[in-house]
Amino acid sequence: MLTFRDITLADRDLVMPMVQAFYQTDAVDHPVDQAILDRSFLAAADHAEPLLRGVLLFEGEEPVGYLYLTQCYSAEVGGRCVFIEEIFLLPPFRGMGLGHQIMAWIESQYPSARRFRLEVTEVNQRAAALYEKSGYQYLHYDQMVLDKISGGIDEHI
Repeated sequence: MLTFRDITLADRDLVMPMVQAFYQTDAVDHPVDQAILDRSFLAAADHAEPLLRGVLLFEGEEPVGYLYLTQCYSAEVGGRCVFIEEIFLLPPFRGMGLGHQIMAWIESQYPSARRFRLEVTEVNQRAAALYEKSGYQYLHYDQMVLDKISGGIDEHI
């Protein structure tokens, strides 16, 4: 049975190899500096951080993956939006139907959310199929970003 628990700082050695593996998959289309991955883990493990939640996934006692979730207000839907930043399952646990359980769990955790949003790369068709089966639809916007990072360290923190 799939279970979920919030990440803690003590989970670093368990989570970071999965994070690094995630960033080597076709779910990500550009390199991300290790300092940023480290900073994101620290935020995900800090339960006082309101913007990022890290969750470990277990099948029985065995860790099988992790999630990073963020929240914001979406003026487009007039309410809370949950952004599924990262979903990662270790390779032996893919294709077992766990993805549907994960998507249902995420929705159950945020009953007041008016939108759930995620990104999927064009080549990650297996994940896209899961999301579509879970009711997600493509929202055809092109993203534009302005990154304000210098050497992997946020100068405002």
